[in-house]
Amino acid sequence: MTDEMHRDGPPPFDRPFDGEDTKQRVYGAVLHARDPMTAAELAERADCSTESARTHLSFYVDLGIVIKHEGRPVRYERNDDYFEWRRVNELARENTVDELQTRVSELTDRIEDYRTEYGADSPADVDVLEFDPERIDDVYVELGQWATAIEERALHERARRKAAGSTAPSHS
Repeated sequence: MTDEMHRDGPPPFDRPFDGEDTKQRVYGAVLHARDPMTAAELAERADCSTESARTHLSFYVDLGIVIKHEGRPVRYERNDDYFEWRRVNELARENTVDELQTRVSELTDRIEDYRTEYGADSPADVDVLEFDPERIDDVYVELGQWATAIEERALHERARRKAAGSTAPSHS
């Protein structure tokens, strides 16, 4: 594979962080981990020494990006709350209060449409086995989109409140 093909396509499955420095490889390994992992397991994924992984993991723990679970062995996992906080701040910084309110309204309408269509309050309340077998795949897709709309609305609403609070006149 040529270098140009590698840049234009997805990274190879066997070495997704190839070409990154150790710090980035450890970061990527944590982000892709589904469950808490030991420093040795993350080091293997990041193709570095366990000690190097621990050094970078400690840095990410200090920043709040990674959660350290004490025990034997110590395990690490990404801090989803950190990434949610970061997304809310990004939305508040890049959008006006009115734009965020419009998006919240659009998402609310979409959520209400799903509630009406499925006669349920949430995607978890829908029994997909009640649908014709040929429609089940489409139902799963729509339920995923519904769940995503709920999550996105919550993020946009938090960003709207943050942006509205930061533009409010100070009372000094």
